[in-house]
Amino acid sequence: MDIGNITNAYTDLLKAQSSQTASQIEQQAGKDLSGASDEELMNACKKFEAYFVEQMFKEMVKTIPESENTSSYASQISDYYKENMIQQISEAETEQGNLGLAKMLYEQMKRNYSL
Repeated sequence: MDIGNITNAYTDLLKAQSSQTASQIEQQAGKDLSGASDEELMNACKKFEAYFVEQMFKEMVKTIPESENTSSYASQISDYYKENMIQQISEAETEQGNLGLAKMLYEQMKRNYSL
């Protein structure tokens, strides 16, 4: 198997995962959460915060200049690991609650839904 095929497969998998996460958040946002439990509501808020932080980190990484001496293979592998790392950091940051966006969303939704 060619290394290029492997990296292309990883790149496709990563794009599919990102797309799946976005569609899950859209589905969650489209639901009527007026009857949701506190846990369901907080979970939806955490998913949104993790996705938001992930997108923010991805945009920040785009501002870093890339070396012109890097081969396309090395660049694809690097991109794959960057994407994975960004996703893991975003989820960890959300679980730690350092940003607080999920908590603010949760409190606002509780007020709006009168829960």
